[in-house]
Amino acid sequence: QVQLVESGGGLVQAGGSLRLSCAASGSIFSIDAMGWYRQAPGKQRALVAIIARGGATNYADSVKGRFTISRDNAKNTLYLQMNSLKPEDTAVYYCSWFSTPYSYWGQGTQVTVSS
Repeated sequence: QVQLVESGGGLVQAGGSLRLSCAASGSIFSIDAMGWYRQAPGKQRALVAIIARGGATNYADSVKGRFTISRDNAKNTLYLQMNSLKPEDTAVYYCSWFSTPYSYWGQGTQVTVSS
């Protein structure tokens, strides 16, 4: 079992930056990929960025060039650096770790970008 705890969310003005963290604890074995998702009010949860075990990354088109996903394997922590934030980035952000056939989710952290 893996427990994930996100932090770093908050209120920021448009154009600002935030760095989200996702700390993992528990029985961590053979993680296939780690990702960040977000869910805005009235919308479905959507992928923001994902990093595979080998280090390959993929981003939603809406965040390319502004967000960077990274990890610190020694600290079992996943990060999302968010720059040039826009009001449309406002959402609850969730981290997820995938270990086939299981997926683990954090409780989410609110990011609010004011115009």
